[in-house]
Amino acid sequence: MINEIFMPALSSTMTEGKIVSWVKAPGDKIEKGETVVVVESDKADMDVESFYEGYLATIMIPAGESAAVGAAIALIAETEAEIAAAIQQATQASTPAAVADSNTATAPVAVSAVAEAPAAQNGRMVASPRARKLAKDLRVDLSGLKGSGPHGRIVAEDVEAAAGKTAAPMAPTTTATTAPTAPAVAPIAPIAAAIAPAAKAPAPTPAQPGQIIPFNTLQNAVVRNMMASLQVPTYRVGYTITTDGLDKLYKQIKSKGVTMTALLAKAVAMTLQNHPLLHAYYSEQGAVHRTAINVAVAVAMDDGGLITPVLQNADQVDIYTLSRTWRDLVERSRSKQLQPDEYSSGGFTLSNLGMFGVDRFDAILPPGQGSILAIGASRPQVGAMPDGMMGIRQQMQVNITCDHRIIYGADAAAFLQDLAKLIETNPQSLTL
Repeated sequence: MINEIFMPALSSTMTEGKIVSWVKAPGDKIEKGETVVVVESDKADMDVESFYEGYLATIMIPAGESAAVGAAIALIAETEAEIAAAIQQATQASTPAAVADSNTATAPVAVSAVAEAPAAQNGRMVASPRARKLAKDLRVDLSGLKGSGPHGRIVAEDVEAAAGKTAAPMAPTTTATTAPTAPAVAPIAPIAAAIAPAAKAPAPTPAQPGQIIPFNTLQNAVVRNMMASLQVPTYRVGYTITTDGLDKLYKQIKSKGVTMTALLAKAVAMTLQNHPLLHAYYSEQGAVHRTAINVAVAVAMDDGGLITPVLQNADQVDIYTLSRTWRDLVERSRSKQLQPDEYSSGGFTLSNLGMFGVDRFDAILPPGQGSILAIGASRPQVGAMPDGMMGIRQQMQVNITCDHRIIYGADAAAFLQDLAKLIETNPQSLTL
């Protein structure tokens, strides 16, 4: 029997995927549950594993190229005797470019495939694409490594640690930087320096005048989402929030690993408890209310594009756990190891450009959500104090963008008013 490996749909918005690398080559024996290929979806690299045993007969889409969801990317022959028939089938059904690798097949088998989150299966070695590339550059044998990533997955840090202990010195051109661990969405201005800047990846080669640089998969996904957002009737409401109490709280607990991003997400989540409409979304039947308060936070990727890791059940998780979760999400988003529900399950989004000194800005509403909050920098402002005297207070400007089909101006104003009240008068409640 000859089976096809199809390009899987790794997210609800994915229309095509890019082949990052083929783990198996034509002629290789494949075991059930073994990774065959690594596919780049909109926002993550995912292992595609086989359902059956067999031989990889022919690769129809080589590494570096893309295919539509549902398109055949390889053929699997159940027996060695069926390999020639599989190659002939691919030649008849595919374009010459799609079957470029088929002539190298020798003895593969047929297998269907399923995309799964990175994991160690049945004791076999599983490594991230970046770890595989780094291991090749640093001449590190992956088979002897113990992975520290999710489910025992070998990540880049494991390879670098092994290289530092066992590998021979390499030329400067073969080294690689570790994935940044600091959040891309920085805290508000007064405490921006409290979180160490993320390590910078090597700067890409500057574009030459007149050069056209194609969008990567993530950038194309952002383009599609933004075009879809233009079809939604939105409006914006601004509010000024005094952050003296929040800044004081942050200074008290930052040594325990608490991040300002987590504090802001927690404040928003607690406010959403009393404003469920703000994290509902539009459907033709009406406003769909969510069962959980999941707060997404926009993060810029080093290689272009945008991703929104999600702090799930942010209203119920304590601030210390929430901060640890946030750091982990950012780290894994940098190495494209997030599972789909970790970046696509948000019901309300935060976008913070205060780290760049931006006073105020408007954010574009993500598809499938009702609201997004744009957070500007917190700055000292001179104004009247409660006692009638003049004084200086730290204040930040926030602007909320809402879907006017289900959320009206009064709803957004009431939410911002309660958010400001929590931050200004009861920030200690964020630690309860």
